Parts: sequence; C-alpha cells; structure tokens
Amino acid sequence: MSYEEYIKSVELLNSYAYAYYTLDDPIASDEEYDRLYHEVLEFEKKHPSKVALNSPTKRVGGVVIDEFKKAEHIKRMWSMEDVFDEDELKAWVDRVKKRAEKFTFYCEPKFDGASLNLIYENGKLTQAITRGDGAVGEDVAHNAKTIRSIPLTIPHNDLIEIRGEVVIRFEDFEKINEDRASENEALFANPRNAASGSLRQLDSTITAKRKLLFFPWGIGKNTLAFEKLSEAMDYIYSPGFNRPLMKKECKDLDEVIEFYSQILNKRDDFGIMLDGLVVKINELNLHEYLGYTVKYPRWMCAYKFPAIEKVTKILSISLQVGRTGVITPVANVAPVEIEGVVVERATLHNFDEIKRKDIKIGDSVIIIRSGDVIPKITKVLTNRRDGSEKEIQKPTHCPTCKKELLVEDILIKCQNLECPDRIVNSLIHFCSKKALNIEGLGKKIVELLYEKGKIGSFLDIFSLSHEDLKDLEGFKEKKINNLLNSINKAKKCSCERFVYALGIEHIGEVASKKICQKFGSDFKSITLESLLEIEGFGKEMAESFLEFLRVNEELIDRLKEILDISVTKQQVTQDSKFYQKRVVITGTLS
Repeated sequence: MSYEEYIKSVELLNSYAYAYYTLDDPIASDEEYDRLYHEVLEFEKKHPSKVALNSPTKRVGGVVIDEFKKAEHIKRMWSMEDVFDEDELKAWVDRVKKRAEKFTFYCEPKFDGASLNLIYENGKLTQAITRGDGAVGEDVAHNAKTIRSIPLTIPHNDLIEIRGEVVIRFEDFEKINEDRASENEALFANPRNAASGSLRQLDSTITAKRKLLFFPWGIGKNTLAFEKLSEAMDYIYSPGFNRPLMKKECKDLDEVIEFYSQILNKRDDFGIMLDGLVVKINELNLHEYLGYTVKYPRWMCAYKFPAIEKVTKILSISLQVGRTGVITPVANVAPVEIEGVVVERATLHNFDEIKRKDIKIGDSVIIIRSGDVIPKITKVLTNRRDGSEKEIQKPTHCPTCKKELLVEDILIKCQNLECPDRIVNSLIHFCSKKALNIEGLGKKIVELLYEKGKIGSFLDIFSLSHEDLKDLEGFKEKKINNLLNSINKAKKCSCERFVYALGIEHIGEVASKKICQKFGSDFKSITLESLLEIEGFGKEMAESFLEFLRVNEELIDRLKEILDISVTKQQVTQDSKFYQKRVVITGTLS
C-alpha cells in the first residue's frame, strides 16, 4: 500500500464509521471495514512516522493513566436555568424582553448525559475537559478520542471550544449492565451515570468498548463570524459531528411551546435519555449583551420535561451514614417501574422533611423520578391510611457503629471518628494542610492505605512503619522516608490545628483557636456554660463540641499521649482607630 492509498483508506474507513455511528445507516459490512482496517494498521506498523492524525486506529484506546489532570476551560462552561412549566418559560422570556426588543429562539432536545468541552487547535483535538465546576474540569482527551462521533481533526484552523453531551443509547446501557452483572460488578443506575462513569475511566480501552455518543450543543471560545447561533451550529455539525435529533428556529413563544410538545411526545422514540428542551436566544450579538447572573446565562434556559409519577408503599426506613457522618433516612418502597427502571428506594432528605410531610411506615405515597438516581416522595396519600401505619422515630445511635449521635433540628450526625462509614473522609481531613498538614498523605494515599488495611484510625497513622509501606505500589525508598518524616514532624502541632483536625461539626479554624486560647488542651474541664462564654459560640456549637468529646474521649486521650501539643496564649488586642466609626464610600462600583 502506497502512502496515497493509505490516506484514501483512512478517509474511507472514517466515512464507514460516520455512516455507522453518526448516521446509523451502514454503508459497508463489518467484514469490509475489518479487512481495510487491518490493511491500514499494517501500513502504520511499517511506517509509524506517517500515521495520519485522523486514523481510526487512534480510537481503540490502550492509554492507561494514573489520575486525571485538572484543566481550565478557556471560556466558562455555564449551567442552565431550569423552568418547569409554561408560566416559568413565559417569565424567562419576559426577563429577556426587558433587555432586548427583537429576538428569535434556537431550540433542541436537552440530552441527559455528561457534559464535555472539546478544544481544537489548528484543526486538531488537543483537549477534552469535563464540566467540573464550570471553570475547571478534568482532561479526559485519551477517552474522548475513542468516541467515534468526535472527529479527531476538523477543517478549522483557529482555536475553538465545542461543547456537547456524552450519552449512551438505552440498548447499549442495558448491554453494559448485563456485562457488569455477569462479572458481579455494581450496576449503573441510569444511562447518565454510565456515560459519566465511562468517560472517567483511567483505562481508555474500557471507554472504547462503551459505544458512547457525542452531541454538540454549544460553542465556547471561537472566532466565528455568524450572526445566528443556528448558523454557527450548522457549521459545527459539518465536519462529522452528530446533529440534534430535532432542532428548530422559533420566531415566538408559541412556536417554542409547540416544538416542546412535539419532542415530549417523541421522547421515547429517540432511544437516548432526554430530560427537556434547550431554549436559546438565536441572535449571537445578544448573548454578551444579555449577560449572565451569578449562576446562569440570561440568554438560555432548559424547559424540563414533567417528572414521571407513580404510587407505591413505604415498607421500611433505612439509615445511611454519609462520609461526613451525616445520617440520611431512605424509604424502602414496594418495587415500581419508572422509565424502565425498577425503583425500590426513595430519598427522605432528613427527619424534618419526614415530619413536614407527615410520612409514616406503611403509607401509600406518590414518588417522582426525573433523571434522579434516587426518586423523591412528593405526596403522602393520607386518605388511604387504615391505622396500621407506624411513626418514624429519630435515631439516637449510629446504625453502623452504635455510638451516640449528634441530634439537632435537621442535622443528625455520627461523630465517632472510628465509625467504618466515615473513617476515610475523617482521615483525609485529619491529614490535610489546614489540619495536621502531613505532607504525602493526600486523598489518594489515604484511600490506598485504608484499602490495604494499613490504617483504620487516626492512631494507626503514627504507627506506620517502613515495613508497612515497602510493598505498596509507587512507594520507593525516598517516598517512604519522606512520608515517615512528615508523620513524625506532624506530632508537634498547635492546639488549634489539633482541634480543627478532629473534624467536629460546627467547629472550624476560628472556633478551634478560641477554644484553645480559653482552655488550652485540657478539654475535660470544659462545660456547656464555659463554652457559651466564648464570643460567637451558640448552643449548637457548644453541644456539638461536648457530644464529640463524649463519643471520642478515649481516642482523644490516646492522641494527646502521642502528640506534642503546644498552646498559644490569647493575645491582648487594641481597638483600631476605625472602631465604632462608620465609613462611607462614594462613587460608582463596577
């Protein structure tokens, strides 16, 4: 095969893949594709310096990384304001009308998957960043390159950000869960979770097997000169991206509502999870003019589909202990199918919510599921009660470790630092920079040490030895010595760092410092009354601190035997010259 024939073969393979994965209209048999693919692969093995950037062989995965690297979006990746009915949609349009007189709408389905930002430079895909917090996400380019509907190159030389959604078809989602069940692995809750989990695999060969799809829905940084968003998006689709299942330019609100109804009626025919209609102002010059709120762009919103409702019965209540020790009640309900998923649990949020809705064991309830992992209870059907229902009691002891709970109006929390359900998160906080600042004991290392049974409590950290660490992956002699030295160094700590490191509910850095300045490290003499004498301390803070001491008294005593805790005396402060004076600033703030 000559180089010219190789290039033609690559283009032909990409056209086969585009027809199969994007158009869902195969133009070649699997045998033809496989035969040509292997011919291309043979050429590349013989001529590795001539491999084309858009060769399909680059999509098979095989890259394994240790962790995802953080990456900044060039232009912020905003989330959308949700509206749930025609009145809320009209209110959103009215807000736009206050700032702009003439405008139209560009509408398309809202996919329920994992958002991804593709960055192309000089026509080449260089980064693929998850949404993250909108400013910073994780670069998953090694996985994005395995997705057939993401072009590796595009005919656009300037830098451009192309935003879209990674999704999985329902049929492929079912196949993934069947495979996971056969391997005794945990099942994905829904296609959105499967898409997100597949996109964040450290081993790209796993992602390559998942049949992910990418649908563009927006543009970030770009140098395009189009007047309308619809024109810009048509340009984006042209290199081979998936086009929306339906899209429409609407001249007024009535057309938007009509188009919403069309998509809602067809949502089950698309084979992909949709949860609404995205409505955007079509005129691009209005986007920056309309601007942004703290959370959302003013020029787009998501008109959400109505949630699916079903009636079921509460069979019992389970208590979940979160990683921070917070107890969350969950209702176990009679199995009911919603949107193809058998639901057996519904979140109750907290015991204040249970009281407000007057929920009892044995109640018939209406639950909704609208893309949520755990459905919510929206209404109790009290007219169906027969007297056999039972009150739901607040717990007083942790369901896992059986220790006394901190019980406030809404918050119920296990404060036991050695509770199996919260130990890892407690250990991570204990070693963090603002706490004992043990260099080398970051989140990943703490999780590894816990998983391998090397640490199970705060005390275990200080008994770690060279023998414990030498067989762990990635632990060479220098790293082991550095970590042990850092642990030894952390044994000398200030009282306020020690108190903060314990991770007590309501007790942050400032409160920890005030406690130590007043009492030093002699916590046994502290009473509720003496705590309330500290400026800024309320009853909740004081009771939380005392309850924590009761539950963890033995552990704290043993830690104090190991650590060399220093106490800084309270400094006398003088009032500044601005004390009790009012400062007035004139002028205009930007």
